Amino acid sequence: MIKKQLIYVLAVIFAILQLFVNKNSPLPKISFIPTDVPGPTVTVASYEKQRVKVIRIVDGDTIEIEGKQKIRYIGINTPELHDPRRSIECFGQAASDENKKLVEGKEVSIQRDVSETDKYKRLLRYVWVGDIFVNDYLVRQGFAQVSTFPPDVKYQQQFLDAQKEAQENSRGLWKECTSN
Repeated sequence: MIKKQLIYVLAVIFAILQLFVNKNSPLPKISFIPTDVPGPTVTVASYEKQRVKVIRIVDGDTIEIEGKQKIRYIGINTPELHDPRRSIECFGQAASDENKKLVEGKEVSIQRDVSETDKYKRLLRYVWVGDIFVNDYLVRQGFAQVSTFPPDVKYQQQFLDAQKEAQENSRGLWKECTSN
């Protein structure tokens, strides 16, 4: 007897649920979730370029912008200039000087990839001054080497092509810093 009652109750519940699920039902839809309450605010990461002013060059692949925020160029690495554990690396000063010539005191456009900052709290960005893609330029002219770290790999192939061109044409560090 209890089994029959349980089947009957389940059948009634199933029938009621069908009324709410069936789109052709003449009964109004009832929602237990309020629809007039605003949902949470979602911030979407912007990968659009932003304009900032460069106030200082730290080295060949790092700059400081207004607000004293440092930016590390994504996808490249220039020879070290300020490592207290060792002397200035070959072409480190030249890379820093070229970076200074390109961007110091100028408004630049910056664009993030996936990561916001590195372990040193520097913003990770691609940088343009006018039509010059600074990250690419430094590699293509031999002031930097490709150094990509996933997930920030948007321009990885472009940088690899630029490095190959610099090596084939013995530009910059590919000419000055070879060990024979």
